[in-house]
Amino acid sequence: MIAPETLITFFSASILLGLAPGPDNIFVLTQSALRGRCAGIIVMLGLCTGLIVHSIAVALGVAVIFQTSAVAFSGLKIVGAGYLVYLAWRTFRAPSEIIRNSSKGEINRRKLYYRGIIMNITNPKVSIFFLAFLPQFADPSRGPISLQMLLLGGLFILATILVFGGIALLAGTLGPWLNRSEISQKVMNRVAGTVFLGLALKLATTER
Repeated sequence: MIAPETLITFFSASILLGLAPGPDNIFVLTQSALRGRCAGIIVMLGLCTGLIVHSIAVALGVAVIFQTSAVAFSGLKIVGAGYLVYLAWRTFRAPSEIIRNSSKGEINRRKLYYRGIIMNITNPKVSIFFLAFLPQFADPSRGPISLQMLLLGGLFILATILVFGGIALLAGTLGPWLNRSEISQKVMNRVAGTVFLGLALKLATTER
């Protein structure tokens, strides 16, 4: 299998990549600030579930399709951007009472989890990133490449859990204080909606 020193280097690089500002960690941050730590953790789990899909896709070579096919890349990109616009519309229209109570209830938690999954798997850049990043740490002389891809994908997910979990816990500490004021809730709503629109625009204008 992969040499331990290579795994340590890969894991360190994955931590740094998780800390770099991007759509996923911004999504975790805004949801944690709006709905509390639990919501942020659930969103993080959804995003990591999406990473599992991308890891398997790279291991099986499916991600090559999105790198070589402009139609497939554009189609998934449009779906992802459209979903983000939908989330922005829902957030802009949500009254402050929904924010205050949204962390309660199994249905809303399930929705947050699915949002994380959809947001991650509809971003073709993640598959292409995995396709470009993971193979750099693989060694054909150390066993099947597909198994090495899965191992590296698992390590990347572990790094993501640590980084995004920390973001969720830190941002979530602001939730109880901010939720005492309906004005602050509305401001946070507008900020979150703007973030969704910004992410949608960024995804829609992304080139392969």
